[in-house]
Amino acid sequence: MASPQDSTDGNKHDPVMAEAPAEGAAEVVQEAVVLDPIEQLQAELAAALAQVAEQKDQALRAHAEMENVRRRAQEEVSKARKFGIESFAEGLVPVKDSLEAALAQAEQTAETMRTGIEVTLKQLVSAFDRNHLKEIAPEAGAKFDPHQHQAIATIPAEQAANTVVQTLQKGYLIADRVLRPALVTVAA
Repeated sequence: MASPQDSTDGNKHDPVMAEAPAEGAAEVVQEAVVLDPIEQLQAELAAALAQVAEQKDQALRAHAEMENVRRRAQEEVSKARKFGIESFAEGLVPVKDSLEAALAQAEQTAETMRTGIEVTLKQLVSAFDRNHLKEIAPEAGAKFDPHQHQAIATIPAEQAANTVVQTLQKGYLIADRVLRPALVTVAA
Protein backbone atom coordinates (compact mmCIF):
# COMPACT_ATOMS: atom_id res chain seq x y z
CA MET A 1 0.00 0.00 0.00
CA ALA A 2 0.98 3.46 -0.66
CA SER A 3 1.26 6.05 2.00
CA PRO A 4 -0.47 9.42 1.74
CA GLN A 5 2.87 10.97 1.13
CA ASP A 6 3.45 8.62 -1.76
CA SER A 7 0.15 9.64 -3.36
CA THR A 8 1.18 13.29 -3.42
CA ASP A 9 4.50 12.34 -4.82
CA GLY A 10 2.70 10.19 -7.31
CA ASN A 11 0.72 13.18 -8.55
CA LYS A 12 3.84 14.70 -9.86
CA HIS A 13 4.22 11.91 -12.31
CA ASP A 14 0.54 11.43 -13.06
CA PRO A 15 -0.19 13.16 -16.37
CA VAL A 16 -3.79 14.00 -15.51
CA MET A 17 -2.87 15.57 -12.21
CA ALA A 18 0.08 17.42 -13.69
CA GLU A 19 -2.16 19.08 -16.28
CA ALA A 20 -4.68 20.36 -13.79
CA PRO A 21 -2.47 22.90 -12.11
CA ALA A 22 -1.05 23.87 -15.49
CA GLU A 23 -4.54 24.65 -16.82
CA GLY A 24 -5.28 26.87 -13.83
CA ALA A 25 -1.96 28.62 -14.26
CA ALA A 26 -2.66 29.11 -17.96
CA GLU A 27 -5.98 30.75 -17.12
CA VAL A 28 -4.21 33.06 -14.67
CA VAL A 29 -1.53 33.88 -17.24
CA GLN A 30 -4.14 34.33 -19.95
CA GLU A 31 -6.17 36.63 -17.70
CA ALA A 32 -3.02 38.63 -16.87
CA VAL A 33 -2.25 38.88 -20.58
CA VAL A 34 -5.76 40.21 -21.23
CA LEU A 35 -5.46 42.78 -18.45
CA ASP A 36 -1.87 43.67 -19.27
CA PRO A 37 -2.57 45.09 -22.81
CA ILE A 38 -5.45 47.23 -21.53
CA GLU A 39 -3.38 48.57 -18.68
CA GLN A 40 -0.49 49.06 -21.07
CA LEU A 41 -2.70 50.98 -23.53
CA GLN A 42 -4.08 53.08 -20.70
CA ALA A 43 -0.54 53.85 -19.54
CA GLU A 44 0.50 54.71 -23.10
CA LEU A 45 -2.57 56.93 -23.50
CA ALA A 46 -1.80 58.72 -20.25
CA ALA A 47 1.81 59.22 -21.33
CA ALA A 48 0.73 60.48 -24.76
CA LEU A 49 -1.78 62.89 -23.20
CA ALA A 50 0.91 64.17 -20.83
CA GLN A 51 3.29 64.63 -23.76
CA VAL A 52 0.61 66.47 -25.77
CA ALA A 53 -0.09 68.74 -22.81
CA GLU A 54 3.64 69.45 -22.41
CA GLN A 55 4.09 70.16 -26.12
CA LYS A 56 0.99 72.38 -26.12
CA ASP A 57 2.46 74.31 -23.19
CA GLN A 58 5.79 74.64 -25.01
CA ALA A 59 4.02 75.84 -28.17
CA LEU A 60 2.08 78.44 -26.20
CA ARG A 61 5.27 79.62 -24.52
CA ALA A 62 7.09 79.82 -27.87
CA HIS A 63 4.20 81.78 -29.35
CA ALA A 64 4.20 84.17 -26.40
CA GLU A 65 7.97 84.60 -26.68
CA MET A 66 7.68 85.38 -30.40
CA GLU A 67 5.00 87.97 -29.68
CA ASN A 68 7.27 89.56 -27.07
CA VAL A 69 10.19 89.63 -29.52
CA ARG A 70 7.97 91.18 -32.21
CA ARG A 71 6.66 93.80 -29.78
CA ARG A 72 10.18 94.67 -28.56
CA ALA A 73 11.41 94.97 -32.14
CA GLN A 74 8.54 97.34 -32.98
CA GLU A 75 9.36 99.45 -29.92
CA GLU A 76 13.02 99.61 -30.90
CA VAL A 77 12.17 100.63 -34.46
CA SER A 78 9.87 103.31 -33.09
CA LYS A 79 12.60 104.59 -30.76
CA ALA A 80 15.14 104.52 -33.60
CA ARG A 81 12.83 106.65 -35.72
CA LYS A 82 12.24 109.11 -32.89
CA PHE A 83 15.79 109.36 -31.62
CA GLY A 84 17.86 108.26 -34.63
CA ILE A 85 19.03 111.79 -35.35
CA GLU A 86 19.76 112.59 -31.72
CA SER A 87 23.56 112.52 -32.09
CA PHE A 88 23.37 114.55 -35.29
CA ALA A 89 21.13 117.10 -33.57
CA GLU A 90 23.61 117.29 -30.69
CA GLY A 91 26.31 118.18 -33.22
CA LEU A 92 24.16 120.89 -34.82
CA VAL A 93 23.18 122.68 -31.61
CA PRO A 94 26.63 124.32 -31.19
CA VAL A 95 26.52 125.41 -34.84
CA LYS A 96 23.19 127.14 -34.24
CA ASP A 97 24.56 128.73 -31.05
CA SER A 98 27.57 130.08 -32.96
CA LEU A 99 25.40 131.53 -35.72
CA GLU A 100 23.11 133.22 -33.20
CA ALA A 101 26.11 134.62 -31.33
CA ALA A 102 27.49 136.02 -34.62
CA LEU A 103 24.18 137.71 -35.40
CA ALA A 104 24.03 139.16 -31.88
CA GLN A 105 27.30 141.05 -32.46
CA ALA A 106 26.26 144.56 -33.49
CA GLU A 107 29.56 145.86 -34.76
CA GLN A 108 31.94 143.42 -36.39
CA THR A 109 34.74 143.74 -38.83
CA ALA A 110 34.81 141.60 -41.91
CA GLU A 111 37.83 139.77 -40.51
CA THR A 112 36.14 138.82 -37.18
CA MET A 113 32.99 137.74 -39.05
CA ARG A 114 35.10 135.57 -41.36
CA THR A 115 36.89 134.00 -38.40
CA GLY A 116 33.56 133.26 -36.70
CA ILE A 117 32.16 131.71 -39.89
CA GLU A 118 35.25 129.50 -40.26
CA VAL A 119 34.91 128.28 -36.65
CA THR A 120 31.22 127.59 -37.22
CA LEU A 121 32.01 125.69 -40.42
CA LYS A 122 34.54 123.56 -38.51
CA GLN A 123 31.83 122.71 -35.97
CA LEU A 124 29.48 121.72 -38.77
CA VAL A 125 32.13 119.58 -40.53
CA SER A 126 32.88 117.90 -37.21
CA ALA A 127 29.18 117.10 -36.71
CA PHE A 128 29.06 115.67 -40.26
CA ASP A 129 32.12 113.50 -39.62
CA ARG A 130 30.79 112.11 -36.33
CA ASN A 131 27.56 111.13 -38.05
CA HIS A 132 29.13 109.62 -41.19
CA LEU A 133 27.86 112.35 -43.51
CA LYS A 134 30.38 112.63 -46.34
CA GLU A 135 30.64 115.02 -49.25
CA ILE A 136 30.36 113.97 -52.87
CA ALA A 137 32.47 116.52 -54.72
CA PRO A 138 33.96 114.98 -57.86
CA GLU A 139 36.95 116.74 -59.36
CA ALA A 140 37.15 117.74 -63.00
CA GLY A 141 38.05 114.69 -65.06
CA ALA A 142 36.53 112.17 -62.63
CA LYS A 143 34.37 109.48 -64.24
CA PHE A 144 30.64 110.26 -64.13
CA ASP A 145 28.86 107.96 -61.64
CA PRO A 146 25.07 108.00 -62.09
CA HIS A 147 24.65 106.55 -58.59
CA GLN A 148 26.33 109.55 -56.95
CA HIS A 149 26.15 112.31 -59.56
CA GLN A 150 23.31 114.03 -61.34
CA ALA A 151 24.22 115.45 -64.74
CA ILE A 152 22.66 118.86 -65.30
CA ALA A 153 24.12 119.29 -68.75
CA THR A 154 26.54 117.76 -71.19
CA ILE A 155 28.97 120.15 -72.78
CA PRO A 156 31.71 119.78 -75.36
CA ALA A 157 35.08 119.59 -73.61
CA GLU A 158 38.66 118.60 -74.27
CA GLN A 159 38.51 115.79 -71.71
CA ALA A 160 37.14 112.26 -72.22
CA ALA A 161 33.41 111.72 -72.68
CA ASN A 162 31.35 110.85 -69.59
CA THR A 163 33.71 112.62 -67.21
CA VAL A 164 32.86 115.46 -64.85
CA VAL A 165 33.70 118.90 -66.22
CA GLN A 166 32.51 120.93 -63.23
CA THR A 167 30.75 120.33 -59.91
CA LEU A 168 27.93 122.82 -59.52
CA GLN A 169 26.70 121.59 -56.11
CA LYS A 170 28.20 119.07 -53.71
CA GLY A 171 26.29 115.92 -52.93
CA TYR A 172 26.23 113.98 -49.67
CA LEU A 173 26.42 110.37 -48.54
CA ILE A 174 25.19 109.19 -45.20
CA ALA A 175 26.68 105.82 -44.26
CA ASP A 176 27.33 104.97 -47.95
CA ARG A 177 23.78 105.89 -48.98
CA VAL A 178 23.25 108.87 -51.27
CA LEU A 179 21.43 111.62 -49.42
CA ARG A 180 21.76 114.06 -52.29
CA PRO A 181 23.65 113.50 -55.56
CA ALA A 182 26.28 115.99 -56.68
CA LEU A 183 25.07 118.27 -59.47
CA VAL A 184 27.64 118.19 -62.28
CA THR A 185 28.20 119.04 -65.91
CA VAL A 186 29.54 116.19 -68.01
CA ALA A 187 31.78 116.13 -71.07
CA ALA A 188 29.97 115.12 -74.22
